[in-house]
Amino acid sequence: MSARQTLRRLPDGRRLHLGDGPIDLIVEAWGARDAIEAAYQAAVARFATILDELCVELPALRARAGAAAPQSPVGLRMARAVAPYAASYFITPMAAVAGAVADEIADVMTAAAPLARCAVNNGGDIALRLTPGESFALGLVDRPDKPSLFARATIDAEDGIGGVATSGWRGRSFSLGIADAVTILARNAAEADAAATLVANAVDLPGHRAIARAPADALQPDSDLGARLVTRGVGALSQADIDAALTRGLEKAREFENSGRIRAAALHLAGRTMTIGALERLAAPERRAHAAG
Repeated sequence: MSARQTLRRLPDGRRLHLGDGPIDLIVEAWGARDAIEAAYQAAVARFATILDELCVELPALRARAGAAAPQSPVGLRMARAVAPYAASYFITPMAAVAGAVADEIADVMTAAAPLARCAVNNGGDIALRLTPGESFALGLVDRPDKPSLFARATIDAEDGIGGVATSGWRGRSFSLGIADAVTILARNAAEADAAATLVANAVDLPGHRAIARAPADALQPDSDLGARLVTRGVGALSQADIDAALTRGLEKAREFENSGRIRAAALHLAGRTMTIGALERLAAPERRAHAAG
């Protein structure tokens, strides 16, 4: 690994921390001791070149989905995750970068050794790999900048969920919407990441005076969003405003669920939560609101 990269076992002795620039992974594997060690060695070896590979093809990754063809393994994962949305939405492969990196490391680990399960957490976007009979306990947060659990979920191997991702205007990346957080469960982390971006964008109140926006490229000159207006602040909203914005996002999430692109979603805004799919059974009743049907 290069001098700029971080590689260390965390104090608990079980988890691995891998860091390189914007990529920050917490990796954990379960299984026989020698299998875990082999999986961690494979993760370290693969991680060593991922950021360099992505940097080489940044122009293709920042271009609108379908406009250019990435060549790296992670770039290809990113492109595949956003491809289903290319005809209907503005989206670039960068919308799936965190999830795709997590998927790459998780798949390398399970290919290297017979693990019972593993989890790769890339800043809150998580790739899960569970063998039959295994499960994973997941804590769900309603604001990534001030994390507090609103529910816990147990994902079983039989659920077919291999990825969890969260997006919103308070997160690491820019958002066109006003969701505090949108959490998506999907077949893999890259697909969850892409869908979370679009559902979070849909939670919105276009033209509302309480919402401050700015061109993405004025805040980050190389942003893949160009001059599109991204959310920089959300003021006081009425309950009707909150419900209207969440309902817009919920309709988008239902569309993606019905098409088989996601398995579940939880949408949060100003202390209110709406859920679909399996998560409808998990949100605490006093924090939950549902659309009919």
